[in-house]
Amino acid sequence: MLLRHLHFLKTVFVYSVSAFGGPQAHLGMMMKNFVHRTPYVTEQELMEYNAFCQLLPGASSTQTVTLIGYKRGGVLLATLTLIVWILPASILMGALSFVLPHVSKAELGTDIFEFIPPMAVGFIAYASYAAFPLAIKNTITWIIMICGAVLTYFFFGKPAVIPLLILAAGIATNFSHKRIPQTEQKPKKIRWWNFWLFGIIFIAAGFLSEQARIHDWENRKPIALFENTYRMGSLVFGGGQVLIPMMYEQWGVRPEQKKVKEKNPNVIKIKEEDLFTGMGIVRAMPGPVFAIASFTGGMALKDMGESDATKTMMQVLGCIIGTVAIFLPSALLVLFFFPIWDHLKKYAVVYRSVEGINAVVVGIILASAVYMLRDITFSGINPIGASLNIIAMAGTFLILSFTKLAPPFVVIACLLLGYFF
Repeated sequence: MLLRHLHFLKTVFVYSVSAFGGPQAHLGMMMKNFVHRTPYVTEQELMEYNAFCQLLPGASSTQTVTLIGYKRGGVLLATLTLIVWILPASILMGALSFVLPHVSKAELGTDIFEFIPPMAVGFIAYASYAAFPLAIKNTITWIIMICGAVLTYFFFGKPAVIPLLILAAGIATNFSHKRIPQTEQKPKKIRWWNFWLFGIIFIAAGFLSEQARIHDWENRKPIALFENTYRMGSLVFGGGQVLIPMMYEQWGVRPEQKKVKEKNPNVIKIKEEDLFTGMGIVRAMPGPVFAIASFTGGMALKDMGESDATKTMMQVLGCIIGTVAIFLPSALLVLFFFPIWDHLKKYAVVYRSVEGINAVVVGIILASAVYMLRDITFSGINPIGASLNIIAMAGTFLILSFTKLAPPFVVIACLLLGYFF
């Protein structure tokens, strides 16, 4: 069976090392590789798979390519497809967690990552700009977006704010039955037992993480890392542009709060400048933006252990935990929900909920960009440096919005700007 699908897996690998530009560009690349070059699926099938994956939390482009493998060869081929797709980007981002300390300003004599933070904010601002016309179409979506942005900004760092906003937005758009009426035949009853494994892992990870904190287990950080990352992978709607602010809130902002420090002094903390660097560099990598979890996993555990060998082993473990935990929910959701898709898509409540979720996601992205902007220094430095920060941020936004220049070239330009200035 594997030999029969070897050419398909080779196509997946070629796609994985050439799919630049994030989820917006991935669909076009999938169309090119899996429909036009070799007709593994029809254009109509691919569009349906993509539409289905947009309804689920997680990495939509990863779920779509996994689904192509599932339809061709079942769960085994879907698993291999997922591994081949995520491996190149995950290895590169995991390697960055090892390389980053050695390319510091002290090592090079210049800070090549100096303009990566404002560039990262530019990327996030562009994500809200690109999503706006797709999500904000009527009065209720305007209200949800504005409320979501305000609440996200003022309660950024509170653990429940983003999940509660997503839940509330999904409920809010179900009060009206006129915009999206139930026109299909009466939906059939769905057997939700397919959902059990995803739920058990979610609950078990949360329970173990809390027990590790309460009883101060020696190896609690890897457990907490898995729980944090799996939870984000389970709840993130809107792809990598929403995942990145969630990571920034979880590991950059929240650990600095006084109550969190008192309650859990060993909470996972990643330096904000390192997070910003990872957010920027992942844009230059082919493959899924979710591969940033390989980087954050390595950074989270890099200082565990006494000896250098132990620290290296723990950092590798962190990269593996981050990779598995972020992509596992996406895979479980798509493989368990797709068999009941024909029944699920007859529920108008699903589409009404997604309408609200998409609107609040735009608000969350917008507020996150503004909040991150606060942590980037524009004052207190020389006027040239402040001007270059503004140029990097505004230039990134304008280039992505009004030109066809690929994101990796924007990243390279900002690295060169940091090297020479």
